[in-house]
Amino acid sequence: MSRPVALGVAGGTGSGKTTVARAILAAVGPDRIAFLAQDSYYLDVAWHSDAELRAHNFDHPDALDTDLLVSQIAALKAGEVVETPVYDFVHHRRTDRTVRVEPRPVILVEGILLFAERAIRELLDFRVFVDTDADVRLVRRLRRDMAERGRSVGDVLRQYEATVRPMHLEFVEPSKRFADVIVPEGGENRVALEMVSARIDQLLDLAARRAAPTTAG
Repeated sequence: MSRPVALGVAGGTGSGKTTVARAILAAVGPDRIAFLAQDSYYLDVAWHSDAELRAHNFDHPDALDTDLLVSQIAALKAGEVVETPVYDFVHHRRTDRTVRVEPRPVILVEGILLFAERAIRELLDFRVFVDTDADVRLVRRLRRDMAERGRSVGDVLRQYEATVRPMHLEFVEPSKRFADVIVPEGGENRVALEMVSARIDQLLDLAARRAAPTTAG
């Protein structure tokens, strides 16, 4: 069996990472991809008050269970099944449920802070950064958090000003330098997505050739 190819898709909030990840899933085939979302790995915190919850910095790398994510990427690369966590974004707690993810030829990991963590970067064979203007990202985040997470405009803007934007400038934007390719305009950039898909095919072919038995002359 050839070694799986691990692909990371990173970028700021609302950049279009999920759209890019879905396009890769469609191009490569969901039956060939093991998918992990970094958002699922938020640490579980027992909130004692609403004020404590509002003050929490969800956009700092320390808010995430990176050790678990790293161990599960490594396990998938080793051909092992993993049980990934499920995070409740309405109540801001990790649930008791897990999702079973089986090893596949491609491991696709998506998240804002992927490239800010060296331990994650070193497990990735190909790194894609989705680059989108800040105003577009903010509008997308407003729509998502209000529609999917039951938040008010004021709450979304407060969090954006307090932690999202500062942490983007401190961690996310600088991590762009670790990308193998930068995709402007997110999922709207069809040419870039085709290039990414072609690169994945090349990596899979290379992995298959390396795994093929050699014949003595």
